[in-house]
Amino acid sequence: MADVLNLALPFFGLILVGYICGRLWDIPESGLAWMNAFIVYVALPALFYNLIAATPIGELANWRFILITTSCTALAYAYGFGVGWFASGGQLEQATIQGVAGGYSNVGYMGPGLTLAALGPQSVVPTALIFVFDSTLFFTLVPILMSLSAGNKASAGETARLVAWRVLTHPFNIATGLAIASAATQIHPPVPVEKLLTYLQNAAAPCALFVMGVTVAQRPISRIYPEMPVLLLVKLILHPLMVWVAMSLLGDFGRVWTFTAVLMAALPPALNVFVMASQYNVYVERASSIIMAGTIISVVTVTGLLFLIAVGGVSYRLFGN
Repeated sequence: MADVLNLALPFFGLILVGYICGRLWDIPESGLAWMNAFIVYVALPALFYNLIAATPIGELANWRFILITTSCTALAYAYGFGVGWFASGGQLEQATIQGVAGGYSNVGYMGPGLTLAALGPQSVVPTALIFVFDSTLFFTLVPILMSLSAGNKASAGETARLVAWRVLTHPFNIATGLAIASAATQIHPPVPVEKLLTYLQNAAAPCALFVMGVTVAQRPISRIYPEMPVLLLVKLILHPLMVWVAMSLLGDFGRVWTFTAVLMAALPPALNVFVMASQYNVYVERASSIIMAGTIISVVTVTGLLFLIAVGGVSYRLFGN
């Protein structure tokens, strides 16, 4: 238990520090813009590049793992979409964002720091694969569904170009592509550049978690909406359980890869839920509330999962040996 607390408390403590700072000082949220830019465009891409580039190329082509985890994410999205469709009375735009809240884990800000701390450097490849393919799923699905809504006048061609641009130019995907090329060719940056990337890598998780705490502090929960408990049940419980069951039934992926996938699925809703809601001006206030509530609840649910992993209280395979 001490090992779990030693891992979980500093991790969630960074979020708490950010939250406290966000409540103490009345600094406009716009002040986070450069910090967010640093995290998304510089620090986290450096983290992904450094860790993936050092990985044997064969480990990066685990298509069965990719298919299982992405399918489970899509299924969690479908459950969330169904909840949203019912709760909103059949409003496609709201249901689309509610589906994202049910299926899109905080794989960018929280994922790498948590999986690396809990499971070591062997977790970086499954972490990166889940991030790339989950993000591609949502960056593709949301614009398409929004284009089908009555209020959207974008053509099919415009939507396709938007989807392709967002997927191809996302800094995490660019960094992952460069890292895969580096791993395949064994061509690496010069020593000064490698040192710079290491400095940036070490800043990624602390900065991301601090900003996350500040962000939720500046968007307090105004009320508990009827669909919120069900969406959080899908995100925090059903999604990781689906991943665990699927990976247990469909092969032996090993302890690190299995628990990495389960941990990534168990994370609270991503900040991108709010970003997407703001972009389309749909479900904005509720998106903010569900991110904050999910983050608070995940202190208990994710710590509990870490405890099960640390003490060996449960096998990484739920069925079979």
